[in-house]
Amino acid sequence: QVQLVESGGGLVQAGGSLRLSCAASGRTFRPYALGWFRQALGKEREFVAAISWSGGSLVYADSVKGRFTISRDNAKNTVYLQMNSLKPEDTAVYYCAATPAEINQVYSERHYYDYWGQGTQVAVSS
Repeated sequence: QVQLVESGGGLVQAGGSLRLSCAASGRTFRPYALGWFRQALGKEREFVAAISWSGGSLVYADSVKGRFTISRDNAKNTVYLQMNSLKPEDTAVYYCAATPAEINQVYSERHYYDYWGQGTQVAVSS
């Protein structure tokens, strides 16, 4: 089992920045891919960004490309999501997800992920 705890959410004005963190604990000794998803009120949970164990494979949703950056520190078992130029449409609960994977493997589909955090709220005011 892997436990994931997100932090760093909050309220920010449009154009501002936030950095989300997700700390993993438990059976973290094997390679695993990490992803960020978000769910706005009344909408389906959607993919935001994902990163492989090696950090060499990255995938972003078109809606966040050029504004968000995903990164990870395997020594700290932590993944980050740097969010710049935030827009009101970025308002959502952001979830971290993990799944065992080959070191360069990365996934953008929800069903591949075995473990999920509890989410952290991001609100962007106009």
